[in-house]
Amino acid sequence: MPHIIDLALAPSDQQPDELTSEELAALASSRLDGLPIATARLLRFSFDARRRVRRWQVKLEAFEPGEEVTPAFEVPAPIAAPESSAKHVVVIGSGPAGLVASLELLRAGLRVTLLERGFDVQRRRKDLASIHRGVAVDADSNYCHGEGGAGTYSDGKLYTRSGDGGDVRGVLELLVAHGAPEAILSDWRPHIGSNRLPKVVAAISESIRAGGGEVRFGARATQLETRPASGSEESPEVTGVVVETRSADPDDDSRRTETLACDAVILATGHSALDALAMAGRAGAVLEAKGFAMGLRIEHPQPWLDELQYGGLRGPASLPAAFYELTTERKGRGVYSFCMCPGGFIVPASTGADRMVVNGMSLSRRDSPFANSGIVVAVEPEDLCGGKGLRWGAAKLLRSAIESGGDPFGAARDLIPTAERLADGWLPDEPRDEPLVGIVVQRALELEAALWGGGDNCAPAQRADDFIAGAGGVTEPLETSYQAGLTGVDLARLLPRGLSERLRRGVADFDERLRGFGGRHGQVVGVESRTSSPARIPRESDTQEAIGLRGLFPAGEGAGYAGGIVSAAIDGGRVARGVILRLGAATLG
Repeated sequence: MPHIIDLALAPSDQQPDELTSEELAALASSRLDGLPIATARLLRFSFDARRRVRRWQVKLEAFEPGEEVTPAFEVPAPIAAPESSAKHVVVIGSGPAGLVASLELLRAGLRVTLLERGFDVQRRRKDLASIHRGVAVDADSNYCHGEGGAGTYSDGKLYTRSGDGGDVRGVLELLVAHGAPEAILSDWRPHIGSNRLPKVVAAISESIRAGGGEVRFGARATQLETRPASGSEESPEVTGVVVETRSADPDDDSRRTETLACDAVILATGHSALDALAMAGRAGAVLEAKGFAMGLRIEHPQPWLDELQYGGLRGPASLPAAFYELTTERKGRGVYSFCMCPGGFIVPASTGADRMVVNGMSLSRRDSPFANSGIVVAVEPEDLCGGKGLRWGAAKLLRSAIESGGDPFGAARDLIPTAERLADGWLPDEPRDEPLVGIVVQRALELEAALWGGGDNCAPAQRADDFIAGAGGVTEPLETSYQAGLTGVDLARLLPRGLSERLRRGVADFDERLRGFGGRHGQVVGVESRTSSPARIPRESDTQEAIGLRGLFPAGEGAGYAGGIVSAAIDGGRVARGVILRLGAATLG
């Protein structure tokens, strides 16, 4: 039986995952009083950066000579193509939820068509390069839409608080089996990087094709075909999907439309596909408001953070770019760091040319001279309703966006009967009076941010100390990783009061923990608004089927059930099992 060994290692010129199996075996043997060890491998490693500790914490699995060495992970068996008569499931969205769901369905013998409104990773990379040059955002191919979803080109962080250990391990093993570094199985903060993850995602898409699934890019679902409720059934049922397909040729604007008949639909479109959410609502699915978060992204020099966290150890020793996790509370709402990117870049993550959204990403080496993180405030649906919503600043924000010529309702206008009243400053008394109020406010803030940025994908920014002071101080923007350009503004005036006051005090709180966090070398950039979906499609607890629309199975972030790559992948598997329960594995049509 292998030995499980815990070690504390001083920082050196190698990180634990850089040690060979022979070096790990030598460490294990020394801990076991010289007992011969044939080989050893990492189970987990982390760095304890507390000032009095600053040691690697390592867990090893060590094998004696002659002892069977079990595989570190299980490689998935090839998937046999389904029968042509098997029932057909359309999966909408090729993010983590859609990819995992497609594989699960194929393993169960069901036919799968995976639709992705954006393009493959290669074409998508070219579209992202254009955004950084100030070219208008392609609504279908950007940092949010395309093969692999939002995570593909926005860092590839894999740590999560959701799911049990087995579920998380299963997702990590799937990624390793498709080309991700094996170190993510043991790293306490697993990360692939935006330069490596696209290849992993493309390999998973290829596994879906190899298993008999069909993957279509440039294919946007525009309508769900339904059969009306009849007899004992109280809700309509999905029978097909209307698909609009565009050419991958940037010079070809042609579109073709067709209808795909199917037995079930998994809606896994991510948190930025308002039109897909609206499509589900039109077909009969119930929509409800849910909590989300909005704020800004803050950027600092990475060497400042390294010095603060490591006390000069990085450089002489091989240590990862330092990070932080920060949280506080202001006026009953959480203020916290989100999607922290050590050695990273701030990127334009909008899905429309008239809006401004920023996000963070980093490459596998995390060697940018900047560290950035979202600093966001929790927003509950009731914050945007009635008198509380007026004090928060929701009505003022909506009026300002509309008076500036913006459209905060977008593709969901026909689902918002209160649109005209909202435009005049009315707010619902309760979230149930307008389930999409969070989305409307979110889009209004993005419209205003684009206006204040000045166009060409420039983002509004302010020095952190000026932002905390709230006195209107605006200076020339600091050096930044954001390539499209920054415009100096008073962000306290741009943000609604419910965000501005909490963010300013939150950054001041964080400055007390990390001295300099809110100082003159920090810079806040706006806006960070796509942390999660402000709406949810409620579903049945056993089959995960949408309430109000049989045959529709909402999954992942866009449906309101996940936040991040790993949790979305876990939810995709959960929903696929619900579909299998509903249709039956390898059921013939």
